[in-house]
Amino acid sequence: MNFLAHIYLSGDNELITIGNFVSDGVRGNKYKLYPTEIQAGIKLHRHIDTFTDAHPLFRQCTKRLHKGYGHYSGVIVDIFFDHFLAKNWTTYSDIPLADYIDNFYKSLKAHIELLPPRFKKLTPIMIEDNWLLSYATIEGIQTVLNGMNHRTKGLSKMNLATKELKVHYDAFEADFTLFFEDLKTFSNTKRIEIEKQFNIKQI
Repeated sequence: MNFLAHIYLSGDNELITIGNFVSDGVRGNKYKLYPTEIQAGIKLHRHIDTFTDAHPLFRQCTKRLHKGYGHYSGVIVDIFFDHFLAKNWTTYSDIPLADYIDNFYKSLKAHIELLPPRFKKLTPIMIEDNWLLSYATIEGIQTVLNGMNHRTKGLSKMNLATKELKVHYDAFEADFTLFFEDLKTFSNTKRIEIEKQFNIKQI
């Protein structure tokens, strides 16, 4: 899953949420260098990714893209799924999306010293361009995919993937809706398990 989903699936603990957000910037056992709740968030992120990659509905979505995008298909579906989460946000939260995102940005700023180097550089750009809110529109997703294609020096062709999103929009959304219910259940159970493992008081 991409940024918005990982943040949403973290529960109400601020540091677990940050750990889940920055997990891709922390390799191997280096997570142990971080505060306990950050560690818990990193571990939760890794479990979410493992569950997602193995889920039949996620795999079904990547197959729609595999011919054109190869091993980048999973990354593209992650971004598509953040789009559907943002678009249908009122189904999943009583807090308006803009307020939810603003609160997260404030949390990042307050804990900037805890972020891995990559995310210390990334966070100001994310906030300035309001990436998370932009996910709610296809235009926003196009901007994200343009940036990712640039980072692969044009090799991924991810900037072209909104074409498939539009063509298979209803199918992608239906798969996301079913998949995300499974993921929410898994993540909540796994988060509680990890909190107990790290002796973190549940909120």
